[in-house]
Amino acid sequence: MNYLISRHPGAIAWCQRQPLVIDVILPHLDPVFICTGDWVIGTLPLPMVAEVQRFGARYLHLSVPVPPELRGQELSADQLEQLGASLIEYRVEALA
Repeated sequence: MNYLISRHPGAIAWCQRQPLVIDVILPHLDPVFICTGDWVIGTLPLPMVAEVQRFGARYLHLSVPVPPELRGQELSADQLEQLGASLIEYRVEALA
């Protein structure tokens, strides 16, 4: 399963434009539903990414270089595109 975790309409629309399959869209993630081989897409905090990966899933981070004047605003899919949004796979491991 491929999960998109976001409560932002612009981020959801931008991800739906990308060449990937999204099976489930959720505003928040409960990692207990994640299985080995799943993909999780979003902007999750590092501890949650580590937990998702402990369940055997892979994580794609929606990376957006947001300039200071746009921070805290809802951005549209078009704005995300103009800002150069991308999906980057990360591996996170807690060391302590």
